[in-house]
Amino acid sequence: MTRPTFALAALLAVLTSPAAAECYADYKAKQDDPLRLHYGVAQVSACDKGAAEAELQPRLAAGGWTLLNVLSVFGPEGLEERKASAGDYFLRF
Repeated sequence: MTRPTFALAALLAVLTSPAAAECYADYKAKQDDPLRLHYGVAQVSACDKGAAEAELQPRLAAGGWTLLNVLSVFGPEGLEERKASAGDYFLRF
């Protein structure tokens, strides 16, 4: 009985750690008719490319954008170097 309790406690510790809240993804998105493209940076809940794609698709779709791809997932140390390139789409979605 202690193993499941320990496993649950360990999982909660990982999910609530500060590192879990400090994940970002840079991505490319588009709109059609007329074609518009943008590069952006968004905060995501998991530092995993696949999870970031799944999280960003509905967020961007709500704003009328289609996610083309997630380029990378990174921590807060990568924010400053991407800020100028993302412009208006820096932490917008």
